[in-house]
Amino acid sequence: MSPSLGRFLAIEQGVVPGLFNFFINGGIAWWLNRELEFMPLWGGTSIIVDTLATALLLPLLTCLIVTPIIASQMRRGKLAPLPVAMQERACLPSDSSLKRGLIAGIIGMLGVALPVLVWWSLYGPRTLELYDFLWFKASFAAILGAGITALIAWWALLDASRRQAVGNDYDNVAELAQRED
Repeated sequence: MSPSLGRFLAIEQGVVPGLFNFFINGGIAWWLNRELEFMPLWGGTSIIVDTLATALLLPLLTCLIVTPIIASQMRRGKLAPLPVAMQERACLPSDSSLKRGLIAGIIGMLGVALPVLVWWSLYGPRTLELYDFLWFKASFAAILGAGITALIAWWALLDASRRQAVGNDYDNVAELAQRED
């Protein structure tokens, strides 16, 4: 991996989205829950429901936003396609950004939210004051956003590179993917 690609994934698609998600998700959580004094661990409006929803929706929406942006940047020459050797070695879970977003959301739910919530259920408090919950929510979204956006950006780069390699012929993308096997 080139230093510029590593910097792109780490900074532009890691740190920056982490900061963005900290403020956006903290603000949304405050707006949706500003009437509450406390946020319970369990219930319809709860830490568990909010965390699971964030873990699914943040990656899904990120994938639907980031994928076309990266494809556009590649078409305009602002991003170079990945080298063919890298494209051939890499695994792309789907050529659909919606399916990739759902896969990323499942990764977020099972790989990030579930361990946090299991630990919390066993050892954490049963309620949080609203502002403590907002700090948790913003921090959780920042960490999830930083990690998952870099993965989504990698998938988008791989997808755009393959599409460019086959002249944007979507039927040939599946053929290129089959040649990997």
